[in-house]
Amino acid sequence: MQVSTRTISIIFFFIFSILLVWLFYTNYMNKDNEIRLIPNDLSLVTLGQNIYSENCASCHGVDLEGQENWQKRDDEGYLPAPPHDETGHTWHHPDEYLFLMTKYGIEKIIGKKYLNNMPAYKDILTDKEIIAVLSFIKSKWPNQIQEIHDNINVRSKLN
Repeated sequence: MQVSTRTISIIFFFIFSILLVWLFYTNYMNKDNEIRLIPNDLSLVTLGQNIYSENCASCHGVDLEGQENWQKRDDEGYLPAPPHDETGHTWHHPDEYLFLMTKYGIEKIIGKKYLNNMPAYKDILTDKEIIAVLSFIKSKWPNQIQEIHDNINVRSKLN
């Protein structure tokens, strides 16, 4: 029995897809299959910095400083982009929440309409790229804030 080229291609694609998924989960998820940021992985953080510069810095600032008056809604009801440095609230949320909010957007997370200008990145960035950006952001927080954030992650897993 002779196997067609198309069949071989489909099998190869299937095996390759499984391998990619396995690599993602073994590298960027912990043993409980939860999203985790890796702020000490230099290559991941460098990738994240480049992606942040291209996709995020125009609103959230080159130095993660956010827009002025970020806690006050504008005349149309929108909040300016918040800072992602230690002065903002990004570090108050666990890794998984940050990932899901970046990937799917705030409206999907809270389940209702919410005025905001932040796009959902599910069709723009890969999961690895989102984790890279978030890892870059976390790498810029002071050590004490990173430790607090690590504890937030631990507490979020207990709930």
